[in-house]
Order: sequence, then structure tokens, then C-alpha cells
Amino acid sequence: MWNTPGESTDSYYEVRPECSDVPKTRFKIKAGKTLSQRRWQSAFTPEGYLDIAKTLGRIQRGGIHPSIRGEVWEFLLGCYDPESTTEERDELRQRRRQQYANWKEECREMDSLVGSGRIITAPIITEDGEPIQDPLVLLEATPGKGLATSMPESEQSDALSNTGYQVKEPAPRIHDKKIIQWKLVLHQIGLDVVRTDRTLVFYEKQENLSKLWDILAVYAWIDKDVGYCQGMSDLCSPMIILLDDEGDAFWCFERLMRRLRGNFRCTESSVGVESQLTSLASVTQVLDPKLHQHLETLGGGDYLFAFRMLMVLFRREFSFGDSLYLWEMMWALEYDPDLFSLYEEAEEAGDKNDGSKGKVKPPRQFGKYERENMKNGKNPEGNLPISVFLVASVLKAMSTKLLTEARGLDDVVKILNDISGSLDAKKACTGAMKLHKKYLKKAKKV
Repeated sequence: MWNTPGESTDSYYEVRPECSDVPKTRFKIKAGKTLSQRRWQSAFTPEGYLDIAKTLGRIQRGGIHPSIRGEVWEFLLGCYDPESTTEERDELRQRRRQQYANWKEECREMDSLVGSGRIITAPIITEDGEPIQDPLVLLEATPGKGLATSMPESEQSDALSNTGYQVKEPAPRIHDKKIIQWKLVLHQIGLDVVRTDRTLVFYEKQENLSKLWDILAVYAWIDKDVGYCQGMSDLCSPMIILLDDEGDAFWCFERLMRRLRGNFRCTESSVGVESQLTSLASVTQVLDPKLHQHLETLGGGDYLFAFRMLMVLFRREFSFGDSLYLWEMMWALEYDPDLFSLYEEAEEAGDKNDGSKGKVKPPRQFGKYERENMKNGKNPEGNLPISVFLVASVLKAMSTKLLTEARGLDDVVKILNDISGSLDAKKACTGAMKLHKKYLKKAKKV
């Protein structure tokens, strides 16, 4: 049976045989603690209403069984309202799938590679809007062809014909700045996609790589403020693996980006995640002033060494399976029952910002982290995401080592890099909750 005590989840996210140095997943499926398929189904009424409070408690204790992870995540991320019926959700799902299909078609009309099953890893347009008519670009987009540079020029024309491409007259120059901007990032998406989770067997299939590329290309088009930034492929990849339908995976990623898009918002002088780094500095200064002073002395007072942890939610610090376990615990702890209605209203208004809202739902429907915020009031920087306290808990756990061994910023980075694959997701969340509670009390006194 699947719920044998201590069953590993590595079999659900198969690693390529040659990748022998990939850390094993620590997360174990535990009967009575992990949210099972039976428990999940029993949390719904005959009409389809979900008892979200009971579900959150189970996830906080033992995570989610991999077989139902995708559908549970859709609720955790605010895709669906727990107070909706099965019929209402089915209708909404179909509408969203159609909306995604429409956006994808809009992108396909601007560039035929979208939806073609191919990806690109070289530029297809100049900043002036001049299309780059380079057969090597087209060959790179073709599965099984390898590097175009390995093919003699005499064979390139035949190879292009086999891809379905025809060598045509030079395409006209593009003048629409939004289209130019979008086309300029397509190859960067491709470069990131072929590097994302490349140790997994799942991404040996070209169709899965192209699905990831398509979703990111469509998102870059519809979110014109943020577009595409490195790191987004790491956040989107699990959605492709957990949800079979491409449209469903897109909406799950889109909901996650509503939480995190501020991290990717760039100006000429800063990246959005820097505000969280500033908050992390404040939290560490309050909770571990000695460590904060040491990091400042080393020139790390801006906490840029923690940039990656916050940007891609610890994808590099944990194995693939453990990072999913960490995410779902974070989302369960942070869960706000008003997420769905908030996102729907923002969507109708054409506004992707979170905004503010009045919390009128019973406290038990909120995640434990949110309940602490409600009980103690907001901290000085507003309601910080739990990820800030997760980084703080990692720094606290490594405090002695950092104080005694770090003699420069390179040492700090090395010490933090060395923890990759050795962290315990459950302990990290427990540590973050303790620090959060302690910080709220100290901040209140101040």
C-alpha cells in the first residue's frame, strides 16, 4: 500500500541514472500524517464544498501524497474557492483552459514556434525589431538535431525542410515595441528551460520541455509589467509535472506568480526581491544581533547571499521532492481563505497586485502562520512572507559556523551552498514559525 510508514517519494520524481550525485528526498509518506487520497476525498461534501481547515492541519503535519499534490495545490494557491461546488469548479476550469488556449493562439500568431513542440535557445529578433533569419536558430529548436553547428551547410536546407520550416524571404521588420520585447526574451526562456530540473527523467521528453517553454512564453506576454525573468522556470517546472493539462499548469503557475511577482519586478537600480532581503536583515538584527553585526562587518549587510533562496523558494537548497514538500507546508501555514475572491476581483479589474482586504472568515480557516499575524498584529514591515523567516531559521542554524569560520563573503556563500540537500524541510518550517512568533513579540515591545 502507498501509505506504508516512511515510504519515500523519490519514485514519483525519477532521476536520470547518470545523475548519481542528486540528493535523496528526505520527505517520507507517513500514514496518519500525510494527506492521503482517501482523507482528501473525505474532506469534500457531496456538493463539493471543501473543509479547508481540516486539510490545512493535515498538510502542516505531514505534507501531501504525490498522487494528489497537483489538485491540492490548486486550492492552496487560490485557484479554487473551498466554498465552491464541484460543478462551479468544473465550469471555471473549462473557462480558464479556454482563456489559456486563446492567449497561446495569440502568441502563436506572433511566433509560430509557440505550440509547435519546439523551443529556441538563440535570438530571433534584434532590439530594433529586425527578424534574425538564421537557420542555426531554427535547427536548435528542433528535437533530435543536436547542435546546428555540427551540421554541414550543404545539409542545413534539407534539415530545415524536415522540421516543417521553409526558407522564406526575410520577414518584415516589427515595429510594435511590446511584441519586440516579448520576442527578445523567448530564447532566454529556452536557455533556462533546457537547464531546469535536467536531472529528472520527466524532462528527457521534448514535449515536456516545450510545454514548459510555451507556458513561460504565454505568461511573459500577458504579464507585461514583469514579463519573464530567470528563476521563473524553476517555479513553473513542478506545475508541469504535477498537472497533466497544460492550461491547469499555467493557472497554477499564474497564481503562484501573484504571490511572488513582486520579487521579479525590476527597475533600473533594483530587483523586487531586495525588499525582502531588507526585511531579512531587520529580522536577523532583532533575533540574532551578533550574527547580523558579523555579516555587516564582512560587507554582507545587504544579505544578497540569500537572494537565490528567496527568489526561487529554496529550489537549490532542497532536493526536488523536498522542495515541493517545503512549498506546500509554507502555503498551508500562510493560507488565507480570501485568496480566491481576492485574485478573482483583481483579475476582473485587470490588476495583478494583491491589494488589501478585510478578513472575515473564521480563524481556523487560516493557516497557522496567518493566525499568528492576526493575533499579534502586523510586524513593522507589514505581513512578511514565511520565506523570510525560513531563511532566518537557516541562518540561525548555521550561526555558529558563520561566526567562527566566515572571514569574508565568499566564506558565507560557501557555507550556505554546502547545506544544499542536507536541510530538513519540516524542521525548517518549525524553526521559521518559532522565529516568527519570537519576532512579533520583540517587534511589539519595540
